[in-house]
Amino acid sequence: MYNIKLLNKISKIGLDVFDENYSYNEEMVNEDAILVRSASLHEYDFGENLKAIARAGAGVNNIPIDKCSEKGIVVFNTPGANANAVKELVLCALFLSSRKIIESIRWVDTLKDDQNVAKTAEKGKSNFVGPEIEGKTLGVIGLGAIGVNVANAAIKLGMKVKGYDPYIGVNAAWALSKHAKHAISLDEIYQECDYITIHIPSNSETKGFLNQDAFAQMKDGVKILNFARGDLVNNEDLLVNVANGKVGKYISDFAAPELIGQENIIILPHLGASTPESEDNCAKMAVKEVIEYLENGNIINSVNFPDVNQARISKTRLCIINKNVPNILANISKLFADHNLNIENMVNRSRGEYAYTIIDTNDEVRQDIIERIESAKGIVSVRSIVKE
Repeated sequence: MYNIKLLNKISKIGLDVFDENYSYNEEMVNEDAILVRSASLHEYDFGENLKAIARAGAGVNNIPIDKCSEKGIVVFNTPGANANAVKELVLCALFLSSRKIIESIRWVDTLKDDQNVAKTAEKGKSNFVGPEIEGKTLGVIGLGAIGVNVANAAIKLGMKVKGYDPYIGVNAAWALSKHAKHAISLDEIYQECDYITIHIPSNSETKGFLNQDAFAQMKDGVKILNFARGDLVNNEDLLVNVANGKVGKYISDFAAPELIGQENIIILPHLGASTPESEDNCAKMAVKEVIEYLENGNIINSVNFPDVNQARISKTRLCIINKNVPNILANISKLFADHNLNIENMVNRSRGEYAYTIIDTNDEVRQDIIERIESAKGIVSVRSIVKE
C-alpha cells in the first residue's frame, strides 16, 4: 500500500486513476508521495519515507527543488496539461489589449440610469476604438507547450509571429507552425513586434528580465501579455513605461498591489489553468507520474532529476539516486559481481549535480547489499522494487 498526501484539492478524475494499492487524503502521515497545486512546501518537514512530489501544474516555485534533490525526492510537474487553457486565456488577453473591451464595459456600466442609454452608448463608442490584430506581429518569448500553442493560434488568426527560445525542445520544434519566424535574439522581438507574450519559467536568470532596457527597445504602444510569472517583469519600470505610453497595454495573470487600478493595466486573478478540463488533465498526469515512479522507478517529467523510462524485464529493480561523480557505477557493478548477481539491464542518466540509475536483475538482492550501496560515498538513496 502506498500513502499519498494531498496538499490541495485534487481533481477526482485524477485521483480515480489510483487503484486499491493507494491510500490518499489530506491528513496522511508517513507519505510515499505528495500531490500539490499551489500550497507552499518551502517550510514543509519532509519525512524519511517521502519519495516523490508531483505538482498538478507546470510551475514549481512553491517547491524547494534543491532541498528535494539533496534528499533524493523526485519532483514532477505536468507540462502541457494546462496548455490549452492558458492558450485560450492568452488569446482573450490579446483581444482585450487591442479593442479596449474592458474599458468600454466599465463605461457602459455607468449608464444604467441613463434614459437614452442606447443613444448615449452609440455616441460614446468612439472613445474605445482599437486596432485589429490581423496582420500585426506577435512576439512569443518561450516556445514550450503553451508558447507553441499561442503562436500557432495567432498565425491562424492572421498574425505574423516571431518566436524566441534558445532552448526549444524537439517536440515543440515539430509542433510549431512553419509560418512562425525564428527570432535570433530578444532584441529582435522587442524592436519588431506589436504584441509580446512571455512563456518562460521564473528563475535567477529571468526574474525582472522585462525591465527599462527591454522597454526602451520596444515599439511605442506595444502590448505586453504576461501569463507565465509575475516576477518576470520589473513592475517599477513597467509603470513608468505605461505612464509615458511606451507600453500601450499590460495584461497579467498575477496580481501585485502597485499594478491594480492603473490605467492601461489589466490584472487577472491567476485564471490561466482554472478550467475543469485543465485541472482534470493536470491531476491525471501527476497521478500517472507518481504511480510510474513508485511502482516501476521510471521518472517522467521531473524538474530535478533526469527522465528515465525503462520497461521492466526482470523481477528486481534497483533505483539509485547519486551525486554525479566518477566511479559510482563501477563500484556498484563490482559489488554485484562479488555477490554473483547478474545485471540483466542497466540505464544511467545524469542531470546537473545528480544522476539516476536503474538496475534490473532476476536475482535476489539482499538487504545487506542494498545497505552497502547506500553507505557508499556519493549515494543519495537506493530503492528496491520487487515484482510479485
